[in-house]
Amino acid sequence: MAEINEVLLKKDKVEYYENCPGCKIDKLKESSHGLPYKHLFFLFIVVLAAALPISSLFPFLYFMIRDFHIAEREEDIGYYAGYVGSAFMFGRALTSVLWGMIADRYGRKPVILFGSVTLVIFNTLFGLSTNFWMAVSTRFLLGSLSGILGPMRAYASEICRKEYQALGLSIISTSWGIGLVIGPALGGYLAQPAEKYPNIFSEESLFGRFPYLLPCLLISIFALGVAVLSCWLPETLHIHTENKVLEDSYDALEATAYEPSEKGNMQNSKERHQTSLQSLLKNWPLMSSIIVYCVFQLHDMAYSEIFSLWAVSPRKYGGLSYSTADVGEVLAVSGFGLLLFQLFLYPLVERFFGPIMTSRIGAALSIPLLSSYPFIAMLSGLSLTLLIGCASLLKNVLSVSITTGLFLLQNRAVSQGERGAANGISLSAMSLFKALGPAGGGSLFSWAQKRQNVAFLPGDHMVFFVLNMIEAIGLLMTFKPFLAEPAMDN
Repeated sequence: MAEINEVLLKKDKVEYYENCPGCKIDKLKESSHGLPYKHLFFLFIVVLAAALPISSLFPFLYFMIRDFHIAEREEDIGYYAGYVGSAFMFGRALTSVLWGMIADRYGRKPVILFGSVTLVIFNTLFGLSTNFWMAVSTRFLLGSLSGILGPMRAYASEICRKEYQALGLSIISTSWGIGLVIGPALGGYLAQPAEKYPNIFSEESLFGRFPYLLPCLLISIFALGVAVLSCWLPETLHIHTENKVLEDSYDALEATAYEPSEKGNMQNSKERHQTSLQSLLKNWPLMSSIIVYCVFQLHDMAYSEIFSLWAVSPRKYGGLSYSTADVGEVLAVSGFGLLLFQLFLYPLVERFFGPIMTSRIGAALSIPLLSSYPFIAMLSGLSLTLLIGCASLLKNVLSVSITTGLFLLQNRAVSQGERGAANGISLSAMSLFKALGPAGGGSLFSWAQKRQNVAFLPGDHMVFFVLNMIEAIGLLMTFKPFLAEPAMDN
């Protein structure tokens, strides 16, 4: 007991290591009780750069596949669009744990810098794609080599004092959600510029010969600026070359104090660097929140793919006959509303209801909302514009509310030294489910277009029914005994 008290007293005296970047951040947090505005700004723009290319292709993917002349029939375009949409997430699923482990060992900053540079290269190459296989391979490499999100989620928890962690992760979710909305808006407005803006871009120009390059190029330029700015990004990982035993002993004691129910497991903490992955997989509060998170991400990615395909498909197949610019306009409005909600309302909602209840409410409200989509498609003119805009905004707000609540649970379930690996596991699992989302959503959409005259759930009614079934499964999984809250929050 005397040894325990001695170690805790040493930690209570705040032993900072002079050359440790993590200690510098801890010292800053202890001396400053306000919001770290500069660091939150870094969070926002880095995550935005990582999110923009993920779904920027959805508004023009239908037309890109058509221009590749690989689909024999118009109804088959959705199948091939699903494969291109899945390639990014499949690549990320294979490497996210690796990037998380690298971030835990060498720091968050090197992974973020490398990911930003690869984003610039492969996103630009995707815009230059001239055939289906080039598009698939560049998206796969973009996903596998750009491991930014996991380290940034760990960074958000480490850069903020505990009372501001919800805000930090909310900014991650906000930036991510805005990127997933503004990205398609850019793709919708800027794809095929020679057709939309013939006075500026000619058919013989670079953007006339590569009609989908302009949105990709602009996103890559933004990512290049973020890569340069990331050179000033402060590191948050504790890198101590001395007294490792003291650090490990304190972490074990701290974890025991917060998680008495797992005392037996934490006694082996001195070996956690060798067995960290195994211990994380046995951490049920972490794994249960990751599994629930994956179900909702499967739904969200399938929805993103289906919404854009549904909006640009002809009305004879139950679509809206929108142009890419129309889709971009809807998503731009959604992105602005989402920004306002996450910055000003979500922290209040989360503080009042808690992360789990917030996720449940978001999932429950999403089901009747999606059920209304096939009926909205029967409208036209101003009423269609207003309703589809409001529905899209509300759907994105609910989705990001669910995501943020589960982010909080995941980061509170592990200690700082495990957050990179934990977020890597989360990203790998999520990416696998997200890879299934576009492929499954594209196949489901193509199948539904061929059954317009059946009696039971014709056409797009079946598409949104399946999406609601996935959402309902996710909602049920947010209840005990499946979802477990982290012990330190109890």
